[in-house]
Amino acid sequence: MVQADTAETGQDDAGRPDTGAGTWRAGVRRAIRAGSRPGLWKRGLVLAALALLLGVFMLLHAKIPNRIGNLGSLVETFLPWFGMFVPVLLAGALWRRSASAVVALALPVVVWLNLFGGLLGDRSHPGGDFTVASHNVGADNRDPAGTARALASSGADVLALQELAPQALGTYKKELAKAYPHHTVQGTVGLWSRRPLSNTRPVDIRMDYGPLAATKPAEAKLPDNRALRTTVATARGPLVVYVAHLASVRVNPKAGFGTAQRDRGVQALAEAVAAERNERVVLLGDLNGSTGDRAFNAMTSRLRSAQDAAGAGFGFTWPAGFPMVRIDQILVRGVQPVNARVLPATVSDHLPVAAGIRW
Repeated sequence: MVQADTAETGQDDAGRPDTGAGTWRAGVRRAIRAGSRPGLWKRGLVLAALALLLGVFMLLHAKIPNRIGNLGSLVETFLPWFGMFVPVLLAGALWRRSASAVVALALPVVVWLNLFGGLLGDRSHPGGDFTVASHNVGADNRDPAGTARALASSGADVLALQELAPQALGTYKKELAKAYPHHTVQGTVGLWSRRPLSNTRPVDIRMDYGPLAATKPAEAKLPDNRALRTTVATARGPLVVYVAHLASVRVNPKAGFGTAQRDRGVQALAEAVAAERNERVVLLGDLNGSTGDRAFNAMTSRLRSAQDAAGAGFGFTWPAGFPMVRIDQILVRGVQPVNARVLPATVSDHLPVAAGIRW
């Protein structure tokens, strides 16, 4: 005898005309029967294991040691991108029709959202007493005049530039002179300001070679200063501004994530900020690293990121063609970031950044 499915005949179990509630109950029963099939949970166990490993990996990223090739710092630099494995694993789970893999993906999703979910929305607000901007203009910049004009159009009150090539310095001074009557240049970094500057001095972020300095004197000194400290006389009182360009990092299959010289600069800047008596401090520059990298803990414990506090999204700045990491930073103390943004690209391989602050 053939028994008709009540969901198809439009009748309930008692033979009465079916209602919306009956259809809903029938759908729930079918879903329960489908979910209870052993095959759905036995398929895709490898995908489920990979999903769990991904979640644990992101959850315990701080436990990854730096003893071997600075692996922990390398992972933390690109940690947001590990979330891209989630849709890949989800596609595999759906293709395999694996319920276990789909459920296992809840772990990496929750961990990633806990780490970075707060950066997805727009945290900016209008207004601000003062606007700061920073840009690594690139030593091989083919259009310094155009770069200077683009940066001046941002309306920033102070503009920090890094990687200033000697042959292009005169062009930057000329193009920025009208909008920024006050400026200081120390080595390859400079600050242009609408307000007067005072108490300017270089900040030593040279690498300490220790015993190697005696045998390699040429490497023990950097050819140019790469950091400065100055005081801007704003309408709301003095604002101390640091401009820095920390040493580049390299990924080498044999040596791993080479950050020693950069980390020396991070420590030097952190110590300078810690000794700073002025309550209001802004650090602008190309720090060649993400603030999520544990190497920056000494700095981020004293300064907060304007992008994290008042930006929209992650604010990636490098490389300009396809930004993957935010290494151009605006960090503050004693002032409140109200908005932060990435500015339009110039010919540099970095994107400029700007932030509005208030007292």
